[in-house]
Amino acid sequence: FQDQAMMKTMSGGNCTLNVPAKNSYRMVVLGASRVGKSSIVSRFLNGRFEDQYTPTIEDFHRKVYNIRGDMYQLDILDTSGNHPFPAMRRLSILTGDVFILVFSLDNRESFDEVKKLQKQILEVKSCLKNKTKESADLPMVICGNKSDHSEIFRKVRSDEGENLVSSDENCAYFEVSAKKNTNVDEMFYVLFSMAKLPHEMSPALHRKISIQYGDTFQQKSFRMRRVKDMDAYGMISPFARRPSVNSDLKYIKSKVLREGQSREREKCTIQ
Repeated sequence: FQDQAMMKTMSGGNCTLNVPAKNSYRMVVLGASRVGKSSIVSRFLNGRFEDQYTPTIEDFHRKVYNIRGDMYQLDILDTSGNHPFPAMRRLSILTGDVFILVFSLDNRESFDEVKKLQKQILEVKSCLKNKTKESADLPMVICGNKSDHSEIFRKVRSDEGENLVSSDENCAYFEVSAKKNTNVDEMFYVLFSMAKLPHEMSPALHRKISIQYGDTFQQKSFRMRRVKDMDAYGMISPFARRPSVNSDLKYIKSKVLREGQSREREKCTIQ
């Protein structure tokens, strides 16, 4: 999240990967506790489902891609369902580029929380857009998890979820099962399409590469011997660290001041 003239650097092991800032994005996952946010992220990153529940405070992941010779970076912020620090959640929204809002189909309260989050995201992002004069869309997926549960446990009807996105072409609704891996790939495919990102960033559409190939990963001629005509690769950074709060605040400030506006004191409230 630096100026577009600069390059982002991802260091891992013995490799350093430079990604143009214009190809760097942040995906923010929000929702109540115990709805499966981390399970959906785990499916996206490594195709696995963890049966044991571990409360999330805030997890940060980074995945880099070589897609037809161009480098992309996707930072993933898996937020706490308890929201112990409202200012941090607001900052996460301000710095996010694409959003996944998760609720559990067997939990009405979690659906109500998603409705509040959707409203907050739209308000916060509208405030930022007014200051930066940006006209970018706001790609968002509302995700009803645990569709594998019997219908007798369902507390939220499908039409209720669909109504949340009916008036916004940049917002889609999916009912998924992170446990059974149902509709997860499709959900990410649509999210990246709305964000105008390469389809190959979706979990099923690129070759997974380990960190040991990092030194050659960004070469435009990068190929695996056993892969025929594959031109999309993804690699998880095992050493990625979340940018500091100070860095995020500087990023937001730079966006607000980029147009040379004189109203420096008129800012979107963080706290």
